[in-house]
Amino acid sequence: MPTLTGLAPDPRQLGYRLVEVDRGRFASLPLTALEPLGLAVGAALEPAALNRLRDLADVEAAHRAAIRALARRAYARGDLRRRLVKRQHPPAAVDAALERLMSGGLLDDGRFAEQYAALRATRGKGPARLLRDLLAQGVEQRTAEQAVQRALDEEGIDPRVEARAIATKRARQLAGVPPPIRKRRLMAFLLRRGYTGAQVRALVEELCR
Repeated sequence: MPTLTGLAPDPRQLGYRLVEVDRGRFASLPLTALEPLGLAVGAALEPAALNRLRDLADVEAAHRAAIRALARRAYARGDLRRRLVKRQHPPAAVDAALERLMSGGLLDDGRFAEQYAALRATRGKGPARLLRDLLAQGVEQRTAEQAVQRALDEEGIDPRVEARAIATKRARQLAGVPPPIRKRRLMAFLLRRGYTGAQVRALVEELCR
């Protein structure tokens, strides 16, 4: 049966312990998670205790991978979860790690969605495109809808005005194209940008006469 041979403070992380099993480095784990196990250096590790240590190590590895990912850029929870699972982190460990991040305020879908929508709205992306992109990243529908509307309001963006400005510029670029083809290309362009509805269709008809 494996033996716990080390449980020293981790000098690099406050509140963590360096766990050694059979004199080999096992993992650096939070003391708060270890205390309920009642571990003692020199004692044999029962299968249940060893499995719990493995679970804690999996959570810690997923947590650190998530921190590294968030240091590079912001993520929605669903998108970050997919990426971590794809990198072979156990799903249960990923979920536990993400809960820790959310509790610590480091992962917030509402904040992410607002920042994402605000930035891209100022770059000419329409409401439908913003909503579609947020949903694809795992943001809940209502959260995504509220974020898009708040971004438009706070940035003072009127989608109708933006659609006309973008469509007018694109129509000039397509000036040499026959009207039927120009109309199809302009409509496809606006749809990709996230502008939809009767107002957009009327705008295309107006600009492609």
